[in-house]
Amino acid sequence: MNGEQEREYVAYVTARLPALRRIAAQLAGDPHRGDDLVQQAITRLYVKWRQASQARNLDAYLHTILVRTFLDDRRLAWSRVSLAADAGSEQVASATDVDTRMVLQVALGQMPPRQRAAVVLRFLADRSVEEVAEILQVSPGTVKSQTSDGLATLRRLLGEHPATASAAKGADR
Repeated sequence: MNGEQEREYVAYVTARLPALRRIAAQLAGDPHRGDDLVQQAITRLYVKWRQASQARNLDAYLHTILVRTFLDDRRLAWSRVSLAADAGSEQVASATDVDTRMVLQVALGQMPPRQRAAVVLRFLADRSVEEVAEILQVSPGTVKSQTSDGLATLRRLLGEHPATASAAKGADR
């Protein structure tokens, strides 16, 4: 890679890093593992930068790398090891935004990886069905069914949790 290409790469990654970290943290269910995913994804992007920089939609290309890295990572046995306290046993006491995010993070962590990827890309990364289909390399119908199944799973997992129920009541006002 020549100096100009390297500057383009650094500028692109620097601009996208905050959004990538948010998406990866939601996919991984842990900001530290999310940072590991981002590091792996931007390293893969660096190796393929010459090809990637010519892509029609560079953001979708990078999101594809990130999601595939996440899915590959989930297949490894060590990905199920947690050094933190069991997040599933945590009780949420109030209905603040932070509490709601924590509840959502725990619920996302219990979802199947492909459903989680579809829901995170559709609603947290604000991508269209077509963009998510391109990123996951599936049909738009598969994205719709994975998203629908993922939302049903979230509803089941969240149930009438105090933080989510209060947030929903606040949204109705």
